[in-house]
Amino acid sequence: MNPQANLIFIISLLLGTTITISSNHWIMAWTGLEINTLAILPLISKSHHPRAIEAATKYFLTQSAASALVLFSSMTNAWHTGQWDITQLTHPTSSLILTSAIAMKLGLVPFHFWFPEVLQGSPLTTGLLLSTIMKLPPIALLYMASHSLNPTLLTTLAILSTALGGWMGLNQTQIRKVLAFSSISHLGWMAIIIVYNPKLTLLNFYLYAMMTATIFLTLNTIKVLKLSTLMTAWTKIPSLNAMLLLTLLSLAGLPPLTGFLPKWLIIQELTKQDMAPAATLISLLSLLSLFFYLRLAYCTTITLPPHTTNHMKQWRTNKSTSIMIAILTTMSVMLLPISPMILTIV
Repeated sequence: MNPQANLIFIISLLLGTTITISSNHWIMAWTGLEINTLAILPLISKSHHPRAIEAATKYFLTQSAASALVLFSSMTNAWHTGQWDITQLTHPTSSLILTSAIAMKLGLVPFHFWFPEVLQGSPLTTGLLLSTIMKLPPIALLYMASHSLNPTLLTTLAILSTALGGWMGLNQTQIRKVLAFSSISHLGWMAIIIVYNPKLTLLNFYLYAMMTATIFLTLNTIKVLKLSTLMTAWTKIPSLNAMLLLTLLSLAGLPPLTGFLPKWLIIQELTKQDMAPAATLISLLSLLSLFFYLRLAYCTTITLPPHTTNHMKQWRTNKSTSIMIAILTTMSVMLLPISPMILTIV
């Protein structure tokens, strides 16, 4: 793609995100979401492969339906209360429609079917944008309207998302699909706590975005898309693969690493809210996704291809990994000890 065109689309993405997260009026928030959708479509379909065109079409249809629902929800609320302010979403029907619209935008169960397909049809860099920055505006809208959302509905969506995200990722061999189901599972953790402690949802999202960005950038550096090619990629940059192992375990939420922090805080908050059964259930369901993270980690560093004669060894690349990957990897692995400071900032 032409670099100038690429720059315009990236700036439009940032503009749409900024408009949505800084607006008070529903129409402005909707405008930002539309700009975002239109800016990401060329980035999804830039390879002109039929799979990429299919992904862009699916993305456009689901996002336009979700945007229409956001508009419908805000209009219903304005009709009943006379308020266009995002924080004044008080009508229960509007709140219900908004929850389903945002669930569709984010890819929460049962509106999750589009997300793995779109991510699989996109390049890794676009997949990174879809998994991180494109999730921010809908989560910001949920954050602003969190006081009037239905806790039972969100808890149900969250537990279903964590269950299906873990379960459906088990038999995947394409890494982008595994990361898509991982995203659905993490969104479940964010949705369950947003009514009780919205700031925890934002903290969880920031840390998730940081760890996912590390993984996508690492995979883009070593040019890996499937589990079978991941097995032979360790010869390219062994040190980077070792750090990828730690980042995957951090994304799974294992204790000494950064990813444990949001899970720990969410379980603690749920227990304070007398929701110990929900906390237990969502913790047990996250063990499903732990399995496929461990499988990815195993393929990354621990296993060797069974028949070395059939596999061509990759040349070790001399190019140094970017400083961005180094910083993100360090933060993805080592932020847990400074969690008290992070909590004072949040």
